[in-house]
Amino acid sequence: MNASVELPLWSVLLGLLLACLWLLQHFLLPSARWILRRRANRLIDEVNTRLALQIPSFKLTRRSVLVDRLTYHPRVVELVDQMALDEDIPREALVRKAAIYAREIVPAFNALLYFKAAYFIARHLVHSLYRVRLGFADDEALQRLPAGSSVVFLMNHRSNMDYILATYLAAERTALSYAVGEWARIWPLQQLIRAMGGYFVRRDSGNALYRRVLECYVQMAAEGGVPQAVFPEGRLSRDGRLGPARLGLLGYMTRGFDPDSGRDIVFIPVGINYDRVLEDRSLLRDAQRQPRASLAHSLRILFGYTGKLLWQAIRGRRYRNGYACVNFGKPISLRDWMQTRGLDTFDFDNVQPLAEELMSRIGDITPILPVALVTSLFAREPDSGFTDIELKARVLDMLDELEAHGHRAYIPRSDYHYAVDVGIRMLTLRNILTEDQGVYRAAQNEQDIILYYANSIAHLLDKTAESSGQRHASAVGAGEVHG
Repeated sequence: MNASVELPLWSVLLGLLLACLWLLQHFLLPSARWILRRRANRLIDEVNTRLALQIPSFKLTRRSVLVDRLTYHPRVVELVDQMALDEDIPREALVRKAAIYAREIVPAFNALLYFKAAYFIARHLVHSLYRVRLGFADDEALQRLPAGSSVVFLMNHRSNMDYILATYLAAERTALSYAVGEWARIWPLQQLIRAMGGYFVRRDSGNALYRRVLECYVQMAAEGGVPQAVFPEGRLSRDGRLGPARLGLLGYMTRGFDPDSGRDIVFIPVGINYDRVLEDRSLLRDAQRQPRASLAHSLRILFGYTGKLLWQAIRGRRYRNGYACVNFGKPISLRDWMQTRGLDTFDFDNVQPLAEELMSRIGDITPILPVALVTSLFAREPDSGFTDIELKARVLDMLDELEAHGHRAYIPRSDYHYAVDVGIRMLTLRNILTEDQGVYRAAQNEQDIILYYANSIAHLLDKTAESSGQRHASAVGAGEVHG
């Protein structure tokens, strides 16, 4: 009974390893998951008391369950059966493909990551780069939305910072779910976006099965009440202008909408603008179909920009990148939109007029910022020079006309002269404007970048000019009648 047993060292180590793995699998990991789930549930209960739009149960459903529901969605199964018959492809192979697409699309929302880590990172990042301002938001309208409404935030797409900026500013109102392009499908960004509730979209995929799986997910999310954020333009603006809407995701959300059902779809237009878009020159190169810059050139630009920021900080002249501003517009109920047009059913022919109206609403609330105002003047008169007083007078006249027509400008410190100074300073620091003996001129080789920033509010100036012209014509006509 007291005899000793000798074992080889490798078997002892193997036994210890197996014991540790058993302990990890059956005790430590379940305990850690239970603790994290409990913390997440407490956090969700807490944030739901202060969010204007609470986190729906669909968003909290296990990802594996959603993947299965999407893979075997009746409309997906219908297309699988049809493709198997028409193309003589084994049904099991098509189901496997549908499952792959479902796993690619369906997010894995993590409340702790979204409201703790992501919010913290977004807040510090945007404030390190910009003076962030919320221009306008009708929070009372959000609170008055009927229970169960599917809310969709529709935004213009100026920069890749839009995702971070909107996430930060909307975090006190709701947890947004983004449609993100394939550019973000890289490790670890892909996992981070999924955990924040984002889903990936192959923008130009012609695969019928993929498009059906994507369509069904978008409809499932809408029916589940998930607040979604969509960029209707489908891509970043290359020339600074507000582009036309692409009908893909918008068509998916509204297809089969029944105004007599319990769930309404409510669209909230969101206007975003920046005094400086970090990737402005890259977007212009793409718009002009110029070859992309080499990695060495991009790194040189990055290190040069970082060095410039450090030098400005040392000298006490770091002004970040000006202002970044977001306006949240008035909610638009799809049910009410149909009633005002006498529509009993919503079909694909109605998507285009709806998209045009929504894009017009987004354009109307685009924030007017200092750089956009100053560049608009130099875009009109590229060869002119202005003294400080002349420049301010001309810009403020333009601003007065815009505000008289109801367009929203963000005025730093509520000081109009300071707002123009901000625009001038931002442009002279980048050598887009030059100053010689008190006269400001546009740099000869920077006309494209001036037009890029002026284009961000060009549609507002066009509307103002058109409205003023109609008013003038009406006044002339009235005068002729009176005479």
